[in-house]
Amino acid sequence: MLSDVKKIMRCTYERLRREDETKLNAFLKSKISDLETDKRELVGVFGKTGAGKSSLINAVIGLKNLLPSGSISACTTVMIKVEANTLNPKYEAEIEFIKKEEWEDELWYHILGENANEERDEDYCDTVEKLSAVYGEEWKNKSPENLMDKKYFTEIPEFVGYGKKILKCESAKELSAKFVKYTRSDSDEPGVNRWYWPLVKCVTVRVPCSDLLQHVTLVDLPGNGDHNKSRDSMWRGIVGSCSTVWIVTEINRAAAETEAWEILENASSLMGNGGECRQIHFICTKSDLVEDSDDDSVAGTPALLFKNNLKAKEEVSKKFNDLNRIKKHFSDDSFKVFTVSAKEFLRPKLLKPDETEIPKLQEFLQNLNDCHSETLNYVSGAYGILSLIQGARSTEVPKNKKDASTDLEENLRQELEKVRKSMEETYSTFERCLSDGVEKSKTSCEADLMKILYPKGQSGSGFHRTLTCVVENGGAHKPKKGKQINLNLTLSSCLTDSIDEEFRKTFPNEGKSEPFNGVISTFSLHTEKLLEKYKDLELQLIFLKTEEENIKTKLNKIIRERKKTIYTSLMETIEETMQECYKKAAEFRGKDKLKNMRDTIQMRVRDMKSFMFEKAKEVMLNHLMKLMEEIREKLDHTLNEAIKLSLETDDSSLPDFSKERREVKEHYEELRSEK
Repeated sequence: MLSDVKKIMRCTYERLRREDETKLNAFLKSKISDLETDKRELVGVFGKTGAGKSSLINAVIGLKNLLPSGSISACTTVMIKVEANTLNPKYEAEIEFIKKEEWEDELWYHILGENANEERDEDYCDTVEKLSAVYGEEWKNKSPENLMDKKYFTEIPEFVGYGKKILKCESAKELSAKFVKYTRSDSDEPGVNRWYWPLVKCVTVRVPCSDLLQHVTLVDLPGNGDHNKSRDSMWRGIVGSCSTVWIVTEINRAAAETEAWEILENASSLMGNGGECRQIHFICTKSDLVEDSDDDSVAGTPALLFKNNLKAKEEVSKKFNDLNRIKKHFSDDSFKVFTVSAKEFLRPKLLKPDETEIPKLQEFLQNLNDCHSETLNYVSGAYGILSLIQGARSTEVPKNKKDASTDLEENLRQELEKVRKSMEETYSTFERCLSDGVEKSKTSCEADLMKILYPKGQSGSGFHRTLTCVVENGGAHKPKKGKQINLNLTLSSCLTDSIDEEFRKTFPNEGKSEPFNGVISTFSLHTEKLLEKYKDLELQLIFLKTEEENIKTKLNKIIRERKKTIYTSLMETIEETMQECYKKAAEFRGKDKLKNMRDTIQMRVRDMKSFMFEKAKEVMLNHLMKLMEEIREKLDHTLNEAIKLSLETDDSSLPDFSKERREVKEHYEELRSEK
């Protein structure tokens, strides 16, 4: 249906383009261009090393050999996107590299940074892994300048030339063998001497003829951010844009698996109030493997697997209900548990395909792919445009156009006033909540800071390297083992706590709730009522109705993006205020380094707390005010222009699109009846 209507509108545009340029003609062409939307739903896939993410993705999209899977030591931090190839029937991998200057900075950090040669240090092990992957043994005793020589990158000239490497193959298996060196490091892989994953920002894998991925992108995500700034920025952007998140872990310890739940907790605010995630799927993999049962009659049978899977779902759901930090951002309805077996789905022995629950995930992706609202929005807009064309080319000009225009302008004024009042109430509520948050932050920030700077059960000598990483990385550090330390998040926590509940009400991700308490969704020019009064203006009023729907859809997309900026502004303002302090702390050397770092951070917070939290409040309120002003301006300008052009402009020279309008109307009415 969508394809048919898009084809009609492309032909309509071309016919209008061949006509003389008039104000109405230009307006119609711009409206047709605005219809083009290719919204991709992002599904983020998290999981610890060896949890079975790659096997899960392969099974869901029906390509056993697409993403490499294997030993635990083979995993890396490279982000992999999987989507449909809509341009040709090839299997493709697009490899995007970090900038060579970024890699040079990393070399200086790894080779010449403080404690770079402390072999028992966690970061040093990371250094050895990265440099050995790219250079083998040749990196030892060489300077960063020498290691940037072009001879090391002859196989990837795109890295030196700021390009992207494109791999094209006839089969998934062939492509997988080619791009494996850019996503992981595995000494057992035949014919591979160099592994380039440390230089890679992201790999986009495109598969042909995949109905499930036409408008859906699966993103295999590392569990947390990255030392490389551009990779970390991309990671945060993708997580914040995921409409669904899959947390993948093995079934045998699903409820107790620390890393999986830490991933969910650490990213919850980025996905929830700071993002657009509507659903969390906790996926327990390898459900065909169960511990031995005391009951020999059911051991190793589907009955035992079913019992084990049911128990896992109950335990995981109970665990979710106990996590208040996540529940602030997500309701019970947004959380679902799946117990899957990719192995049994691809080669069934004990279970039927449906019992592996892979088909449930496929059905979910298909529903995302066939997003009804996107189709309706396009078809509705097309129906309105074709109606306006037919109304404008009519030789009989209705005498009551001026009266209709006056009524519509008055309706618009009244509706804009409702929007203004509702948004002023929202602003006042946010201002009150943030004021409370500022006072709580001033009172508790030093005590909260002490808990991080003086952790229980950790010696000073052991903590000094951790705190060094924190200040060198702008206030945040995620060790390979243990929880993330984020001073900026800690300092801004009272502010975010103060507005979390109100923020979720104002900018909901899930359910039937609408932003700004529904004032935009209920906004209406009341064209249906006016149709009874101005029957001879039916075509123009149909256009105005669809134009109203179109602008509301666009505004909701703008809100979805801007809410992220508004929410994250609190922590970002704190981070910005603390940067000078972090830089100063990172410069200390010698035996008193840990004391000096702690004292510097504590003094900065003590001196700046009266200003820092007030500034964060002010920045958030400014972002909120700008968004509200933009919404009102867009409603006013867009609909005023539409009223004037549809009711004050006629053009009998426009081509006849009555046949096309009838076809689109049939689709439109069918979609409306299904809604």
